[in-house]
Amino acid sequence: MLIGWPAAAKKKKNMKIGITGGSGFIGSRLRKLLEAEGHKALVLDRSANPPVEVTDRSAVLRALEGAEAIYHLAAEHRDDARPPKRYYEVNVGGAENVAKAAKAHGIQTIVFTSTVAVYGLNAGESREEDAPHPFNDYGRSKLEAEGILDAWADAKAGRSLTTARLTATFGPGNRGNIYTLANQIARGRFFMVGEGRNRKSIAYVENVAAFLKHCLGLGAGRHLFNYADKPDLSMRDMVRDIRDALGLAGMPRTLPYAAGLAGGMFFDALARLTGKKFPISAVRVRKFCADTVVNAEKAHGLAGFETPCSLSEGLRNTIRAEFPKEKPKE
Repeated sequence: MLIGWPAAAKKKKNMKIGITGGSGFIGSRLRKLLEAEGHKALVLDRSANPPVEVTDRSAVLRALEGAEAIYHLAAEHRDDARPPKRYYEVNVGGAENVAKAAKAHGIQTIVFTSTVAVYGLNAGESREEDAPHPFNDYGRSKLEAEGILDAWADAKAGRSLTTARLTATFGPGNRGNIYTLANQIARGRFFMVGEGRNRKSIAYVENVAAFLKHCLGLGAGRHLFNYADKPDLSMRDMVRDIRDALGLAGMPRTLPYAAGLAGGMFFDALARLTGKKFPISAVRVRKFCADTVVNAEKAHGLAGFETPCSLSEGLRNTIRAEFPKEKPKE
């Protein structure tokens, strides 16, 4: 649901802005952009000084005192989080705590990072108005968090809530799925599972941070966006681009989908037995072979917003930063 669609308003200067997850992958870059515009960042993060857990209601309340806006980025997002209730403790409980703190301090603006996982797998080119069908606890918990913040926004006139449903975001310093893929390719441990014709919407972290900064200027009401950088890549094209950036020719060995899924289930069982985490899992195999495509026309159509770099430049920047000296293995 989209309530109101104002043009980007003139941004306030010298605001105090709370950022949950402000020391993280996206949050640290967003903080720099905001500070460069004269804002003061109040960082809420387990690695901040003092540390603040988003699940600690009283700590969140104290940390956001004096804030005029909140970016809520903190989340449990790993594919293999255990136990599953951790997703709800952090993602749902965190949204509740942020909403309560905003109400207590009279904060009128929240920008929230949700996920395209709310649409489910193989959902076609998902648009913001499409009905959500999350397939895992991560997606379900983030959709529940959206509802909590929607209710906060609707409870009082003048409040502004921007919800950005992010796709898989990559960049230097991230250890998510794109890095795992590149690392496995660089070490000669990667097998292409399936034919690789499925398409992926992905995003470069610097572009995501720039978009979130831009959203601070939106006016009252609820604003919902998908965010991905375009054009979408097929899995085969993504693997080829990563191999080219690593100096590798050709394509890797291929496994049928059924064999790859069986391998993921084996590593899931091994993880349960040993307590160790492995780069291969059934969930990751399913996600690797699924179409995960979103329409991001609304985000890229916002007046005044431009991405700092192209998707291909972002991939090259990431490979150069993460694998500067390592000689790839075939």
